[in-house]
Amino acid sequence: MVPPPSAAQAILDQVSDRSVRFAIVGMGYVGLPLAVVFAEAGLDVVGIDISEDRMEALNRGESYVEDIPSERLAAVVESGRLRGTTEFQALADVDAISICVPTPLGKTRDPDTSYISAATEQVARYVRAGQVVVLESTTYPGTTREVIQPELESTGLTVGNDVFLAFSPERVDPGRDDWTTKNTPKVLGGVTPTCTDVATAVYGLAIESLVPVSSPEAAEMVKLLENTFRSVNIGLVNEVLLMCDKLGLDAWEVVEAAATKPFGFMKFTPGPGLGGHCIPIDPLYLSWRMKALNYTARFIDLASEVNTSMPTWWVQKVQDALNEGGKAVNGSTVLVLGVAYKRDIQDIRESPALDIISLLQEKGADVLYHDPYVPAFSHHGVAMTSVADLEDGLRRADCVVIVTDHSSYDWSRVQSVATRIVDTRNAVQRG
Repeated sequence: MVPPPSAAQAILDQVSDRSVRFAIVGMGYVGLPLAVVFAEAGLDVVGIDISEDRMEALNRGESYVEDIPSERLAAVVESGRLRGTTEFQALADVDAISICVPTPLGKTRDPDTSYISAATEQVARYVRAGQVVVLESTTYPGTTREVIQPELESTGLTVGNDVFLAFSPERVDPGRDDWTTKNTPKVLGGVTPTCTDVATAVYGLAIESLVPVSSPEAAEMVKLLENTFRSVNIGLVNEVLLMCDKLGLDAWEVVEAAATKPFGFMKFTPGPGLGGHCIPIDPLYLSWRMKALNYTARFIDLASEVNTSMPTWWVQKVQDALNEGGKAVNGSTVLVLGVAYKRDIQDIRESPALDIISLLQEKGADVLYHDPYVPAFSHHGVAMTSVADLEDGLRRADCVVIVTDHSSYDWSRVQSVATRIVDTRNAVQRG
């Protein structure tokens, strides 16, 4: 067996005595939980973010990510295990660096890797032999090797011998407490086998289950497969909804009956579209990458087309419900219940409720909303505030659109007070 390079052995020795020092670049909904988990494992962690407000809040022990209670954050801050800074020179004093910056889509629906590039430039300024760098930002296969590796090696260091580079896809599902950063199996793929070994050893200090794969490209593809699977199946069941509507069938009855099959079927339910940062966006990274290779990812493109059309379909259902009552959309008051993209969280990223609101406003409706988790928001330059009195909003509305299934809502009360309901959760429409 060939012994690992001396730089690798040095960091493996630090793993053995648990003296590895961490830096997390990008302290959002992925980076903050990761930093807390490492700090709770007894390691020294510095969080780096360009947002002064975030870092000041972190250093006060005040969480800005709902999956991390302030009490939990305050405990590791007060222990001295976690601190926040906007200064990238802190990278020079650590042994492991995780990059957890955003990867949005550009205006042309192409991956925007500018945040990754900017973070990598900062890492390259301070990188030294013996450090391990792990990218966690969701991206297309090839990013780690094509974008980060050349930048690190421009310093004269060699990946796999002097520094160790890997990709590990984040697996964060906001609002869950059963599967967390600590106990969700974590995939890791290094540029070289030694990179994988080092990264796995380092992450094993805090993460319960690790899944090594052969390369960073394989790890990058894992993340895209996970979210493409959901996108395609949601697109399928949304199209089933459209077909059942044409056939005069109840799509929810069909889905529930199909779900009684104990094998060969996984239940997905129709709805208003896709929300959150991952599922509506991540498959398009893969679609974009394949176009560069002269291949069309047909399932991805079709699912995206179906899912993005759903808000328009539901707005048509609102129009139909109002017409049945002798009203036009223009001039009617419509109350939207729930703007978060899933129940019992405050996250509105890519929420289809926002598209439904915009489409109704374009048709002249006076749109109100109520969401106990989202007191106010701004979308496309329009600021809105949740109605203070839900029952008053229900009585004022000519039509109620139920989008998000928050457990705090008394649905029987909603049904009894509202005049007309379009329920995107189970297609109940009452005129």
